[in-house]
Amino acid sequence: MNDVLQSLILYAFIGLLLLLRFDAHRFGAAEYDDEEAPGGWRTWLARLSWYVFGIGLVIVIYRLHPLPISVLHLQMGDDRGAALIVGFALAAMGTLIAIGYAYLTLGGLRLPPARRYPAGLVNSVGTAFVDEAAFRGILLGLLLGTGLPVEVAIGFQALLYGLATRLGARGRPLGPLALALGIGLVAGWVTVETGGIGAALMGHAVTRMAMFVATGHAGQLQSASDEEPIDDPTEQTPEGWEIVSDRDPGMGPQYR
Repeated sequence: MNDVLQSLILYAFIGLLLLLRFDAHRFGAAEYDDEEAPGGWRTWLARLSWYVFGIGLVIVIYRLHPLPISVLHLQMGDDRGAALIVGFALAAMGTLIAIGYAYLTLGGLRLPPARRYPAGLVNSVGTAFVDEAAFRGILLGLLLGTGLPVEVAIGFQALLYGLATRLGARGRPLGPLALALGIGLVAGWVTVETGGIGAALMGHAVTRMAMFVATGHAGQLQSASDEEPIDDPTEQTPEGWEIVSDRDPGMGPQYR
């Protein structure tokens, strides 16, 4: 009876963790941590509460599950040295992808203001930890524990992760959604191969930070046509002046 109750409590906490990821937009965290937020201590409190709740739920699940390392992959990896090497490789690949995406869609790097870098770093590392622990660690481990083929389990958690980010909403470019699905698939495969989420976490966090630096956005990117153009001061009339249409063809333009 106690084992059944403990299992029910465990799955309840897992469900809360997944729901928290789906509800990130209410907290202004993850992909929604960008310049559109109003700012101030209320915004920071909401964001930080999302990270605290997410990390706290992961810790609770780690304590409740009887095999959190061998089944849920909540560790650096079976071989920490190999995990670090793979993590650096994923980080380098993710950085190149972020820079390439910025040049292809925005015409160049769109560096964010310096004041936003601390928030960008917290968001990148915090979101990557919650995502990797929830989807590549806990969810993928439970799916594999049911006897599903590895390919099916990796594909399912990647698809669910893509839905959780809500990057497929109408009006959003397909690039960030494709990147999220790619992260889910590659990170899932790396987690299975290394036996832990360490390498995937490192690559995911650096990729998020690189995308933030390269595009100026945390994840809810607009299409290139929606970006506000940079004003050209040579094409502007002096302040207080405007051109009045010429009603008499025999007269020149009038100004007021």
